[in-house]
Amino acid sequence: MARKPTGQAGPALTHIGASGEARMVDVSDKPATERLAVAEGQVVMSEATLGLVVSGNAKKGDVLGTARIAGIMAAKRTSELIPLCHPLALSKVTLDIEPDASLPGCRVRASVKVTGPTGVEMEALTAVSVACLTIYDMIKAVERGVRIEGIHLVEKLGGKSGHYRA
Repeated sequence: MARKPTGQAGPALTHIGASGEARMVDVSDKPATERLAVAEGQVVMSEATLGLVVSGNAKKGDVLGTARIAGIMAAKRTSELIPLCHPLALSKVTLDIEPDASLPGCRVRASVKVTGPTGVEMEALTAVSVACLTIYDMIKAVERGVRIEGIHLVEKLGGKSGHYRA
C-alpha cells in the first residue's frame, strides 16, 4: 500500500511503503504498452563560448556530438543512477541539441520510447540532464558562469495515466 504524506490529499507516493520505507513499485501486473517521453532543458553561456561550441573549436573537442552520445548513454543507464527506477529495454532514444543565439546557448531535447509496463519519463529527464552536464564539462575551462536551466518533462504518452503535455 502506498503512503500519503501527512496532511496531504490526493494520490499517494508510489515509492513509499506503508511504514515509510523506500520501495520499487511492482509493475508485473501492468500491460506492456508503447510509451514515449520527451524532456528538454538548456545550457546558457556567453555568445563567445557558444561560438566556440558551434565552430567545433572547443579545447576538449566536439561538444555537441559528445553531449549527444552522453545523453543517450545516460538514458540507457537510468536505473543504475536513480535507485527505484526499473531497468528497461529502451527501443529508441534521440537527443537533439540546437544552438540558440537568443539564449545564448544550447537547447537540449530528448525523446525516449519503450514498449513495457512502466513509463520512460526518468530516462528522458536523465538524458537531458547528462547531456547538459557534458556541455558544461566541455566548456567550463572557457567559462565558469555557464547555467543549466529549465530541465522538465515536455510530454508523456502511454500507460494508465494517458497523455500529458506541459
